[in-house]
Amino acid sequence: MILSRTAATFPPPVMEARRWLDGVTHPADRPLMNVSQAAPVDPPPQALRQAMADAALTHDDAHLYGPVLGMQTLREELASRTAAHYGGTVTADQVGITSGCNQAFAAAIAMLCGEGDEVILPTPWYFNHKMWLDMSGVQSVALPVEADMLPDPDRAAALITDRTRAIALVTPNNPTGAEYPDSLVQALFDLARSRGIALILDETYRDFDSRSGPPHALFQDPDWHDTLIHLYSFSKAYRLTGHRVGALVTSAARLAEVEKFLDTVAICPGQLGQHAALWGLQNLSQWLAGERDEILNRRAAITENLPRLQEHGWQLLGLGGYFAYMKHPFEISSAELAPQMVRDAGILCLPGTMFYPDGDARGAAQLRIAFANLDAAGIAQLFDRLAALPRG
Repeated sequence: MILSRTAATFPPPVMEARRWLDGVTHPADRPLMNVSQAAPVDPPPQALRQAMADAALTHDDAHLYGPVLGMQTLREELASRTAAHYGGTVTADQVGITSGCNQAFAAAIAMLCGEGDEVILPTPWYFNHKMWLDMSGVQSVALPVEADMLPDPDRAAALITDRTRAIALVTPNNPTGAEYPDSLVQALFDLARSRGIALILDETYRDFDSRSGPPHALFQDPDWHDTLIHLYSFSKAYRLTGHRVGALVTSAARLAEVEKFLDTVAICPGQLGQHAALWGLQNLSQWLAGERDEILNRRAAITENLPRLQEHGWQLLGLGGYFAYMKHPFEISSAELAPQMVRDAGILCLPGTMFYPDGDARGAAQLRIAFANLDAAGIAQLFDRLAALPRG
């Protein structure tokens, strides 16, 4: 029996983890701590919600089909902001707006790949990237990261075949949080260019990078668009997760191919979400800087509380963006440990096994903690619960 591509693809991990909550009750003095998903739970700031309401009431075209590649004003604004952020050159005809960053990745793969082609993914990988490749008939080629959670360009080079179409990176990384150094991003870009393949660079969490200045210099290359396909999301920056607004930045020629895909999937991105993203870009720079400061404070709280866990054999493997990636000290697999933590500690997180190919044993010792919705006090409480987990 031949399975459909969706039937042959593993279930969405976040939805799978939520099923562990079925039938489990949490006492009032130990409510559930949900650190499974990298998404803000608070709504957008009031001023942004008011701008969306005004757009709904005063812009008749906000309720109609719009351009497949997005509102021209939003494309122009994001091109300008991207150029300024990276110190390079980006034009509006190199920007396409998508219904979330996952759709931007899907569009890039549809544009690049045919049946049986290959894309290199560092492991642990972002599971939605792996799922889309599976459903597209594209082979995911695992590139194991090194001890510092960073991929080695030489190992990547050894994996390239005549069917390889791209190397796909996420930085700051999901799931590890690792911030890829400029030199590493440049080396992988140079490798991709030299071998005639694309570099897909997903920077969904760039607004929460701990470094100052441009995180890489790729956009400063006058011919960046011959190799780079850059992905971005407005969801994390402006708390617009429910409105699904992302972006893909690449050559105008590639965007012409992307347009075919987007026209058959969503026709156009949601109009109100685009108005919100545009207003956010134009008005919320200071507010977003405050959001970044808060995330960096929570990141610091992870580091400050870490010694208490290290005493119990835990290790921090990666930290950044919204994530702390941990190695646990228990003999059982994280696939068993994570559901047990829901029952025994009131903690919902994702096991490392969800970020690796089947049979890769490394994920069994790892857990992903998404800390964006815990303040410093909540992080301290989380670490209390982790430290109290029985070793037997």
